[in-house]
Amino acid sequence: MVTALAFDREGSNGARPYAAASVMLVGLVGKPNVGKSTLFAAATLAPAEIANYPFTTIEPNRGMGFVRVAPCPHVAVGLAACTPRTGLCRNGVRLVPVELLDVAGLVPGAHAGKGLGNKFLDDLRQASALIHVVDVTGSTSIEGNPVPKGSHDPREDIAFLEDEIAHWIAGIVSKGFDRAAKAIVMKGEKLERVLAERLAGLGIDEHKVGLALQRSIAGGDPTKWDEATLLDLARRVREMSKPMVVAANKADLLGDDEVAKATALTGVTVVPTSAESELALRRAAEAGVIEYLPGDATFRVKEPTKLTAKQKAALDYIEKHVLARFGGTGVQKLLETATYELLDLVPVFPVEDDTHFTDKEGRVLPDAHLLKRGANAKDLAFKVHTELGEHFIRAVNAKTKRVIGADHVLEAGDVVRIVAGR
Repeated sequence: MVTALAFDREGSNGARPYAAASVMLVGLVGKPNVGKSTLFAAATLAPAEIANYPFTTIEPNRGMGFVRVAPCPHVAVGLAACTPRTGLCRNGVRLVPVELLDVAGLVPGAHAGKGLGNKFLDDLRQASALIHVVDVTGSTSIEGNPVPKGSHDPREDIAFLEDEIAHWIAGIVSKGFDRAAKAIVMKGEKLERVLAERLAGLGIDEHKVGLALQRSIAGGDPTKWDEATLLDLARRVREMSKPMVVAANKADLLGDDEVAKATALTGVTVVPTSAESELALRRAAEAGVIEYLPGDATFRVKEPTKLTAKQKAALDYIEKHVLARFGGTGVQKLLETATYELLDLVPVFPVEDDTHFTDKEGRVLPDAHLLKRGANAKDLAFKVHTELGEHFIRAVNAKTKRVIGADHVLEAGDVVRIVAGR
């Protein structure tokens, strides 16, 4: 086991004042005492209370993590560097901000108010995707209390959390639903619209409800839906609106066979993770001890002779038992799995000068926006500013200098100039 605190820099909490508007929100979820706050701190270097007892987190922690764009477009077009307004760029790798929310731990019965359940669920309303942090060593009970290693099956945690969220969503749908169901049948109201109105506070739109209905056993006459039908629909709604990846945390403490068994879950994306190792590497890099970019499978010690015995032991452990085994700590892979795979987003770079790839202040590739795959040039215009979208005339692919229309589908890494009227 590695201790991240070995690399604290005196007088620094590691927080970074990144101002990133309209970024995607990823929720960190799970029962208490599984390493959520450690993973949050590792991904953001923002301060979070970390302790070995349930409900360390009561008020949600918010911070900025990043997803990688490699190479950054400035490399592809032959520019020496870029000047991000939000995020940063290191060694030709652009780091695009995503916001993380670390909420209070969830326990069975949360939807009925047990533990901090109601608060936990309410905090998740605006999350676009979820990272479920699980203690894969089985060293914490279903309530989040320490137990002997291997005495708890971590797969139970995945099942109960999905069940709690399903009950939460079903509860929102079912409140007064009898009357709404009769109106749907008698007046011919659109089922997707009625359900979407009930779920609007969770950021769930009519399209996602429609997809959920297609995959659910719910159908026909809604006045005849029972509790099982509503729960099945709620599960499909969660899958469509808040997709989830599982962080198999503390995987470095298990053997390869144990990790394979614990992560072989049908229908669930699981990433072996060592949040504590990532936090140690990030703090070591911030303190100037090593060179390390989040997501890399290696690091370089700057001055080996200046390492303390404790630091050397921690870095040796991470190198051998984490990076060499898993190709990384898993933390960055979790963020990018949520962003690029589950949400299917692509990074696109708007500019005002398609010759120099700058904005009006001369900043090179200042902004990166994450858009749904299949988004077009006009979608980007609206993302940048409502007026640009409303007065859209055309766009220019800055890399090829080709004029593109409103419906031109954008690809990952595109650099685009929007031309709009007044």
